[in-house]
Order: sequence, then C-alpha cells, then structure tokens
Amino acid sequence: MDAAQQSESTGGRRHAPGQWSTVWVAPLEGEPFVVLESTDLLLEAPNWSDDGRLVLNGGGRLWSLPPTHGAGLSPIGIDGVSRLNNDHVLAPDGDDVFVTSDDGHLYVAPLSGGTARRITDDRNVRHYLHGVSPDGGTLAFVEIPCEHDGRDPQGRLGLVSATGGEVRHLDAGDGHLDGPEFTPDGEWIVFNSDAFTDEPGHAQLGRIRVDGSGLERLVESDTVDWFPHLSPDGRFASYVSFPAGTIGHPADVPVVVNVVSTEDWSTPIQSYAVFGGQGTLNVNSWSPDSDALAFVEYPTRE
Repeated sequence: MDAAQQSESTGGRRHAPGQWSTVWVAPLEGEPFVVLESTDLLLEAPNWSDDGRLVLNGGGRLWSLPPTHGAGLSPIGIDGVSRLNNDHVLAPDGDDVFVTSDDGHLYVAPLSGGTARRITDDRNVRHYLHGVSPDGGTLAFVEIPCEHDGRDPQGRLGLVSATGGEVRHLDAGDGHLDGPEFTPDGEWIVFNSDAFTDEPGHAQLGRIRVDGSGLERLVESDTVDWFPHLSPDGRFASYVSFPAGTIGHPADVPVVVNVVSTEDWSTPIQSYAVFGGQGTLNVNSWSPDSDALAFVEYPTRE
C-alpha cells in the first residue's frame, strides 16, 4: 500500500487542490534544504529521533523519514489506537513515542511499532500532548473540556505521569494556553498563551516553573506567536509567528519560523517565511545535536 492509499484508508487532514507538503531541514549554519515533497500525503509536525530520523504524522498515522534529500517515507505501525493527530513527542530514552489520538486521549507506543497503551482517563476533557520531562516521567499537555457552553474553549496546562494517574494543573493565567514543553533542565515549562495581553487571541510566549511559580512572559511582539521549542542543549529555541490578528493556529496562512537564542527571545537569529501554520512546527523538531531543525511548508498552485 503506497502513501496515498494509506492516507485514504486511515483518514486525516488532506491537501487542498493544487497543494503539497514540503519537509525542510534548516541547519543553524548553512542554507535550508528540502528533504521531501509529497503531493499525495499531507505531512505534519516533525520530531527528530536520536538515531537521526524525522517522525511525522500524515493520514492519521506516524511515518519515519531520514533527513536527507531523496529519502522515502516508512510507516510506523501502531496498533490499539484510532487516528493520530499532530501532537506527538518522542520519549527521551529513544524507545517510545507518546501520541495524541482523535479520541481525545494520550497513548504511548514503541517507536519501532507495536501496541499502544492509553495513559489518560478523564473522558470529560480532550488531551493534546506537547512535552515530556527530561527523565521521561511526566507529560505536559493541553486540556480542553468536551463541553464548553458554546464559548471558545480555553486550553489548560496539565501534567500527568507517563504511566497515567492523577492530573496536576498549573495556573498560568486566564486565556487560551497551548504548546507546553519542558526545558532541557526540567525546571520550566514554556508555552504560548493569550493571557499576556488584553487582545483576544493574541498569543505570546511565556514560561512557568514546574511547581507553578515564576510565571513570566518571554517576548513581546506584534505577531501571534505559537509553539516554542527548545534545542536539546538549551541554547536555542524555535517558534512560529502568525500575522497580527490571527485567531488560533490555522492552516494555510503566511507564517514565519523563527530561531532565537534563549538568552534573547526577542531577536531572531534566523527567520523562514513559509506558507503553512497548522502542522508546520507543532512539536519539537530540533536535531539531537542542536545543529538543525525541521519544519513543513504547504505551498499551493491555486
């Protein structure tokens, strides 16, 4: 079964007419280059494994891709879970992958393929995974109520053991929160939130200590900033900027992928203007050596 047939059989987000997915690798030193262009399978949200592979979702499942031009996709067979979305995180030990299913729950499965085990229990909320602690013991996720009285639901920051159990919530202020990810030292969680401004939907980057103290804003900008991701060595970060006035993190809009030093979040070292948004940089896509990151663009001929 080829990639197009896989997509048809498993569902998932699809390209608009005349559109395709372009997977990029951007070295910190050097020019970005294309790893893969796919017209049949819409690919999203690359992780980067310790053994040098990109792990992306597409067609409701995960795929493995060597980060070299001309390489091909290989499916990762995960059983016991329904369609996967683009919120997936690799375990620090390199053996497992934590995933988010369209049933609203978090699961863990072997990265080599195998049967998934469900982690979360609460059926009254949907869970969207974004971070795992450096020791692999705790997951950071966004919690959104299944019923929200017709109002725009606001994401809440939740922490849960990687083996399941009681959820602990951190108070990061009012407003929608998304993209929570642990720093490499395990002391902070970085995220985006619209709680830092009075303008609805104006997401900005912030952080909070894992004990719930020290809430602070990391950068003040006119753009709508989402999904901060730190390099493994903690020296750099990436995030995606949407145009001012954007609500949420939609697909198919002009965005900028930014790379900054964690000592100065307000001054990009590199910036890449792409057509994308949703799926471009939802999860941590830094290489294990912190020398490059991957992202996805969605060009269109229409």
